[in-house]
Amino acid sequence: MRKPTHPGIILFDGFIEPHNIQITKLAQHLGFSRETISRVVHGKAPMTANIALALEDAGISTAKLWLGLQSAYDVWELKQHRQSTIKPFDFDTAAFA
Repeated sequence: MRKPTHPGIILFDGFIEPHNIQITKLAQHLGFSRETISRVVHGKAPMTANIALALEDAGISTAKLWLGLQSAYDVWELKQHRQSTIKPFDFDTAAFA
């Protein structure tokens, strides 16, 4: 499986760049600092629920989409660096009280 695209990159490539929107103007409109939005759209910071809801309020897709993209990105990143020692749970021998 290939690495999912960071949702900020999708926001930049699919909305900001094609509409020639300045990151500063978008940040002001959404109520965030330019630095915060810049870090997200350059893939350096996660798409938070707060930013996702602000984008939804601004009519830029849904919070569910942005958070789903972020979740897929996060899970992929974790799987690349995590070595789990957890074995599959054996439901047949488990005692439920």
